[in-house]
Amino acid sequence: MIRSVRQHRALFLSDLHLGALGSRADLILSFLQHNHAGTYFLVGDILDLWQPLLPHWTDEAQQVVDHLAERQKAGAVIHYLRGNHDPDPMLAPGQKRLAVVAVDQVIYHAGDQRRYLVLHGDIADARVVRSHVMTRLGSRIDHILRRLDRGLSVLRRGTTAEARSTIEALLAGVNALLYRGRQHERRLVDMARQRGVHGVICGHFHIAGLHEDHGLIYANCGDWLDSMTALAEDHDGSLRMLSWRPVAAAISADAGAQGLEGAA
Repeated sequence: MIRSVRQHRALFLSDLHLGALGSRADLILSFLQHNHAGTYFLVGDILDLWQPLLPHWTDEAQQVVDHLAERQKAGAVIHYLRGNHDPDPMLAPGQKRLAVVAVDQVIYHAGDQRRYLVLHGDIADARVVRSHVMTRLGSRIDHILRRLDRGLSVLRRGTTAEARSTIEALLAGVNALLYRGRQHERRLVDMARQRGVHGVICGHFHIAGLHEDHGLIYANCGDWLDSMTALAEDHDGSLRMLSWRPVAAAISADAGAQGLEGAA
């Protein structure tokens, strides 16, 4: 099915984890090829290259970087927010590096005059969870489990290629359990409230969301290991969550998309 390129005012993507075993660079590339924007926000954990003994840089991962570089050359603006897995993206090897300086946070002015605090979101974690040791330990456990999952995939020949495996479901379930109280959302919304803005846009937690449950807009882009989602701003300033799982994408780029609209 041939789909035209959709134009957005801004796109927010987080947790691509390019270079990690579980990253779906093929889906990221497809999404970016069919969704363009004047402004791109890379909301942290874009590159995951710190594991020299566990390299997993694919042709698709390089094509994602190349695509973003080409969009930048064409006039698009790219903002790079530091994540806990890519605190200094400028240290990445030349061909894997985007020509943009990473920052910790930025205030974004949307098309409807609403303002958003944009940051990765790991600042909302407990200090022990934010430590480099825990980041690396978690990454290694994730890598080992996903490697095991690939080894066991031969036992799942009767399932579809995109069916979630038991291990993938386990990883997603543990993550959801870790953040079940949604305290991370409240902390980030409180930060936005202190900055006098209308909401917060983040990544990090691998739990896509778009709502106003805490009094201000909370938007989490999701990730490209499990959620396969991104946040889009339309030209009228409304926010929309886009899913890019292959089955859904083949039907419509935003079928069943969750959105928030309205003036400030």
